[in-house]
Amino acid sequence: MPRTPAKKRRTTNRKWPPSRARLDQLIEEAITDAYDESEQRTAFLTLIADQLALPFETTVLDMVVTVERVNLGMADDIVAICRRGKKRQAIPILDLPLPCPPPAGAEWIEAYRRWVRGR
Repeated sequence: MPRTPAKKRRTTNRKWPPSRARLDQLIEEAITDAYDESEQRTAFLTLIADQLALPFETTVLDMVVTVERVNLGMADDIVAICRRGKKRQAIPILDLPLPCPPPAGAEWIEAYRRWVRGR
């Protein structure tokens, strides 16, 4: 009988927000084998997509939206694909408000934010 994949945890069980040391550890893990900024961003995208418990709901401009997936945006930034009803919109993950408690894997978003701002 085939095994079904385990579901991702819906919320994080780590201390929130993550410490700077934890974020620096995640950044180092993400960019270890990446040679330039584009590869580093792609590494973050891959880790966020793999680790973030999707879908989850959050509030954007006083409206509840469902974050369905993450993708690379047209400006070579990481975006969250958000849905409300039948409409979808890409929102830069740097600007995406996280719900409380944050979904499991959200520490990767925080690590990406620190990496972008720390350059």
